[in-house]
Amino acid sequence: MTRSITGPAPAAPLPSPKERRRLREARALSEEEVARAVGVTPATVRSWEKGRTSPRGRRRAAYAKLLGCAGHPSAPHPSAPPPSAPPPSVDVTRSSTTSPTAPATEPGTDPAVGTRTAPEPEPAPPEGPGLVPRARESLTSEEAFDVLYSRTAPGLTRQVFLLTGRRTLSREAVEHAFRIAWQRWPEVVRDRDPAGWVRAAAYEYAMSPWHRLRPAHRRADPLPGDPARGALLDALLGLPPSYRRTLLLHDGVGLGLPETAAETEASTPAAASRLVNARTAVVEQVPGLVESPGPGGRSVVLHERLRALALAEDVPAPPSAPAVRAGGERVAELWTRAALCFGVLLISSTAFTLHTAPTRYEQPLAPAARVGGVPPLGGPQKLTPQDLELQKSLRDELTHGPERLVPRIP
Repeated sequence: MTRSITGPAPAAPLPSPKERRRLREARALSEEEVARAVGVTPATVRSWEKGRTSPRGRRRAAYAKLLGCAGHPSAPHPSAPPPSAPPPSVDVTRSSTTSPTAPATEPGTDPAVGTRTAPEPEPAPPEGPGLVPRARESLTSEEAFDVLYSRTAPGLTRQVFLLTGRRTLSREAVEHAFRIAWQRWPEVVRDRDPAGWVRAAAYEYAMSPWHRLRPAHRRADPLPGDPARGALLDALLGLPPSYRRTLLLHDGVGLGLPETAAETEASTPAAASRLVNARTAVVEQVPGLVESPGPGGRSVVLHERLRALALAEDVPAPPSAPAVRAGGERVAELWTRAALCFGVLLISSTAFTLHTAPTRYEQPLAPAARVGGVPPLGGPQKLTPQDLELQKSLRDELTHGPERLVPRIP
């Protein structure tokens, strides 16, 4: 980015909204402290971290310097590949999910739920999130999507099963999430964590309350036959949805507390409270977890138990990547056709209304009103001489008229 001679200086670069919050909490800064240092209110800082607004001018430079990302194209992220290692095709290292039967996995990656067991801080790619520069040049959109799908879909299906307890719904949620990802691929490929983007979409679809109206997903699948795995899955499904998701992301997937709070759209203290309450509820129903030494050891034990549960269960395999891409394109085409049909129907109804509507103003009929000024009738009028003469002749004819003819019957 070059500076123009006649234009203003370029604005200080800022990371993504989720990364802003992570950097602030990594430096142990509260929203109030950042607001006082920059000269704004805590609500404005919260709006910056949620992506609704962005700082400008001197406040932008001060905010970038406070987060430690001033003068760099993007803030460092612990999930990016190291500079000395060859860049991978897709930046999905933080939460990339690989199949348990894959021939090779990345070092330190859990194949059951797609987590990195011992993450190390590494600098970010030099040219933004999503695909690294070498992958942008060598891979097409279809190939990059297939790479992301092959690495994340099998493990993500097992994660959604632990979240819902329904095998068919887990496969459906993962397929739906990747269809949406293919429809919005330019947005997904530029995201810092494409696998996290797809995971959030799959979790949101799987935890939708509308599935209760579907008879096939109204009840969870039967618990595993093994008592220990059945008790763990039963305790996990007995938690509230927000607690269950927080526990799975932190202890199952291996995300940090700030990342878990950001993905669940909660504050860090609220996410920590949900995590503590969820662990307590699970420990009460699973006796084997009580003997774990301290909170850190309990988290390790929960991670191992969730991993074993995910690997032991028979989860349906997701469809192939080309089939998912074709399904996403078909759904987008159907929605486009529906929108076009609705637009044609709206235009036709508007044209019909304009054609049949009156072209000039027609004054409405006046409402009925009582007529006044007419005297009412006061009885029979006085007979005139002509009326009297007629009355007399009629009376005479009735008295002295011809006799009535009587028919004779032979």
